[in-house]
Amino acid sequence: MTGAFTVQVPRGYRIGRWEVREPLASGAFGSVYAARRVPDDNDASPDLPESAALKFLPTGTRTPRQLAHLRELAEREVELLSRLTSPRLIRLYETLTVDDPARPHLDGATVLVLEKAETSVAALLARTPRPAPGAALLAQVCAGLAQLHRAGWVHGDLKPANVLLMKDGSARLADFNMAAELEGTHAYTPAFSTPDYTPPELLWAEIGERGRRIRPSADVWAFGVLAHLVLTGSFPLPGGTPTARRDAAVAYSRGTAELRLSPELPDSWREIVRACLARTHAARIGTEVLLRRVEKVTGTAPSGGRRPRLAGRFSRRTAVLSAALATTAVAALGYGVATWGGDGVPPDAGAGGSTANTAAVYGAEYLRTDRGVPPPYRLLIVETARDCDQGAVTPALIAAMLKVESDFDPDLADPGKDEYGIARWTPRVLRWWMNEDGTPGETVPSPPFPPAESIPAMGRYLCWIAPRLDTDIAGDRRVLVAAAYRTSWDTVNKAGGVPAAYRAYAAEVAHYLKEYTPPGRT
Repeated sequence: MTGAFTVQVPRGYRIGRWEVREPLASGAFGSVYAARRVPDDNDASPDLPESAALKFLPTGTRTPRQLAHLRELAEREVELLSRLTSPRLIRLYETLTVDDPARPHLDGATVLVLEKAETSVAALLARTPRPAPGAALLAQVCAGLAQLHRAGWVHGDLKPANVLLMKDGSARLADFNMAAELEGTHAYTPAFSTPDYTPPELLWAEIGERGRRIRPSADVWAFGVLAHLVLTGSFPLPGGTPTARRDAAVAYSRGTAELRLSPELPDSWREIVRACLARTHAARIGTEVLLRRVEKVTGTAPSGGRRPRLAGRFSRRTAVLSAALATTAVAALGYGVATWGGDGVPPDAGAGGSTANTAAVYGAEYLRTDRGVPPPYRLLIVETARDCDQGAVTPALIAAMLKVESDFDPDLADPGKDEYGIARWTPRVLRWWMNEDGTPGETVPSPPFPPAESIPAMGRYLCWIAPRLDTDIAGDRRVLVAAAYRTSWDTVNKAGGVPAAYRAYAAEVAHYLKEYTPPGRT
């Protein structure tokens, strides 16, 4: 099998703490191998998983021009995965460089140590018979694209081979060699892509010194093709070869040919796919609107406008989340496990249900597991707090406030006070905290407000409040922040503490704050 691999690495080869096992996949620029972590008493990162995937990019061989290109591809992927973390993106654990002059073809290679997947959408599509369509999986892919675009990145090469499925059935976007950070409305990527998933305006696009100009709408086109392929087993443009389909795409963009959507495409998806495959980039559906439509037709919980965490902007992390926590992300965000057959049961759940068990202990170092915080909300609570760089905004504070506000009731409705949902949001106030980029919603939202929207919005509001409280006010800063959530930061400052009208509320928050904070944490 390794004979066809771009980078050939012998089984048992050691690099860093990793030992190469079987080959997994190979492309034009690199090869991926399974690996196991070799136990080491001096290992400074015992939290790393026992197995991983090693992506070898031959950055130490080839001609100078090839070397420059390969290094650029490696740098793109490392930069994106180092700066962004998300349950929908494959995780990067570390990067290594091969130092082995005795093996010239390997010496100098860049090695990305990545989260190991079980399979890919491409592998599933190649099976005979083809598995039943996985619409829930498409919702996760769309959520991953939306997260990338919110963070200012374009994937640039979305296709079945670059959508990986984990052991728990959840999906990850992978292979960011072509990814690029937006500069205004455009980004610049290398002049390489897969024709079947490339929008027609880029098939013959001019290539400048910085590469090819690309917009997020290119990913939207690729998603439309991917969705049609997953749901029907066929491409939306006619042709028995990539070249024929490329020519059909160009003819379609010129108005001389039409899409030929399969009769197998469900009616609920037909308009979505058409909106993704509009003839021009300007006519294509925006990513956020696309995500809302996909979530609606698949019955998945709204993603709440979350985007990948930007390293250096939010709270720092020295440890990476293990693959087990990816299961929690699926359970807590309500996506449902995207098994291809759609039965919703993760293959490794067993009688005890590993997904639920993982959700129940998520973030145990920040939030006690034995005090009644509902498991489905733990990931949202913990990650919302960690998205804030204010020390007063902790998972225990958010959990305590949700307990006092609604007793964790996502369906709370108090029309008399115009407050709704798990965080008791007033619609006209929620509007200002709906979007993580700091922009208000275009319209006042209407209840019900799902936890995936309410909890992150609460975190953003608390994170805005915390630095506005006077530093000389006595008392627990967390409780002061909670009081300001109920009234305002200005009112708390003027009162020099919790105003009399809110002391009972603050006392309740303080009680549950103590209940939910793990021993040894403050």
